[in-house]
Amino acid sequence: MGARTGRVVITSSDPLRRQVLTEQVKDWLLESILNGAYPPDSRVVETVVAKELGTSQAPVREALRALEVLGIVELVPFRGARVRRLDAQELLEANFVRSAIEIIGARLAMANITDADVDELLAIGDNMHMYAESGNVRALTLEDAKLHERIMQLADNQTLLRVWRSLEPMSRTYITVARVDSDPQQTAALHDPILESIRRRDTDGMVRAIESHFEEIRYWLTRRFNEESEGQATDDLTPSG
Repeated sequence: MGARTGRVVITSSDPLRRQVLTEQVKDWLLESILNGAYPPDSRVVETVVAKELGTSQAPVREALRALEVLGIVELVPFRGARVRRLDAQELLEANFVRSAIEIIGARLAMANITDADVDELLAIGDNMHMYAESGNVRALTLEDAKLHERIMQLADNQTLLRVWRSLEPMSRTYITVARVDSDPQQTAALHDPILESIRRRDTDGMVRAIESHFEEIRYWLTRRFNEESEGQATDDLTPSG
């Protein structure tokens, strides 16, 4: 128990500290999964993660349970955790739901938006084009996520933002899948209609731009999955030995 010094002392058993630590571990694991450090079907060993992060196994175990709720990992009795391989149907469904959520968010955001907010969002768009031209795909992806999240924050609806964030892992996954071998400048340009609507403060135009944006991503995803299916079918027909 911490000493009485006239201020709050958080001890190692403090529930708030445990909750914060669990969130930090969850975020670290999620980023590691999304950046490929833990590929699909790979095991996530509690003891290894705990040692790497310098913590006990308890927050790692709780973080893995939270990721299981999000559908990112699967906890198998007596075998530990493994990263799930998200299938095409799941990703397409997540895309469709996120599109609907972002349309609601866009309408709310445009009712609240200030000149400073417009400048901030346009600056993110400029950054996307800058990273696209330099070929920095990772930075481009981060700015992409930042743009969408900032619009949702401007909606000023915490329930909507919480639901939107629950889809982030699948959103990041389908962005990664859809952009394999894609042109970074094309990716940046895909956001230009959204940004132009923001510049003009055109709510209906922004809604149309977001609908088109997600339709294009669905097209990319469908094409990518079809290519992978055709490739797998070819492999299955290839004689072995």
